[in-house]
Amino acid sequence: MKVLTKNRRARFNYQIEKTVVAGIELLGSEVKAIRMGRMQLQDAFVDFRGQEAWLIGSHIGEYPFAKSFGHEPRRDRKLLLKRDEIDRWSRRVRERGFTVVPIDVHLSDRGWVKITLGLGRGKTTFDKRQTIKKRDQEREMRRRED
Repeated sequence: MKVLTKNRRARFNYQIEKTVVAGIELLGSEVKAIRMGRMQLQDAFVDFRGQEAWLIGSHIGEYPFAKSFGHEPRRDRKLLLKRDEIDRWSRRVRERGFTVVPIDVHLSDRGWVKITLGLGRGKTTFDKRQTIKKRDQEREMRRRED
């Protein structure tokens, strides 16, 4: 599994409880642009519309060789999940205050572009400070071992 792009702020801003891997409905020029590393997940999130899941706010830069067959960089993209997963996750988002955030985009063994989604609850400022403190302590411990 080759990771193409990561949402670094996802695990910092959210406490991820569950993850799932989904497919993305993409155009040919989008796939080639993603393979070139032109995708950003910074402000992206997942929205449930009816019986479908959509990736909103992700940016895929233009593929330079597509010319007139290019794509819109910030369009909504449909996520390919099983119906029971969509129902289960949308129910949790509506009822308990969770949100679904993209964690990373990677290539599967067969060459398909897949996205890892996380069901998370937003962290408070105190939790974020604790995360920073814990990370700094671990870094200091590794330095002392060397």
